Amino acid sequence: MAGDGQVTLGEVVAKADAVKVRKLEGLGAGAAGVLVGFAGAAADAFALLERFEAHLKDSPENIKKAAVELAKQWRTDRVMRRLESLLIVADKSCSLLVSGTGDVIEPTDGVLAIGSGGSYATAAARALLRHTETSMPEMCRNAMEVAGELCIYSNTNITVLDL
Repeated sequence: MAGDGQVTLGEVVAKADAVKVRKLEGLGAGAAGVLVGFAGAAADAFALLERFEAHLKDSPENIKKAAVELAKQWRTDRVMRRLESLLIVADKSCSLLVSGTGDVIEPTDGVLAIGSGGSYATAAARALLRHTETSMPEMCRNAMEVAGELCIYSNTNITVLDL
């Protein structure tokens, strides 16, 4: 999983070295852990991350169940419905996109991207996946570099996490 470092406020780069991906140690998937990436309003993303961790504690070996429970809570809770962020959660078995509209999406090819540069990163990752033997961490970095070069709301200050 990879994330760029750019945080924008309107048309201004507020921060260039943010870390938008996290590894949740000791939760889910045994010792391997769970990776979480987010896009959107930072405070909203952290609130969602805390709630996802709570659901993951209830079912530590099943990120799908934790993601569905978060999506249900996010969609039905009056306060949470106003949160403007997206999450990607992944363990060794699957990758999921979780949204406030109740979506929990597991892509067929395992490639997910969110945020302003998400479409660029998805296209680059799928091309690399199909036409190279690049390792997953390197594929993530390369795809994010392409997104950072094309999208004015993304940069190439990239953090890559692997399980």
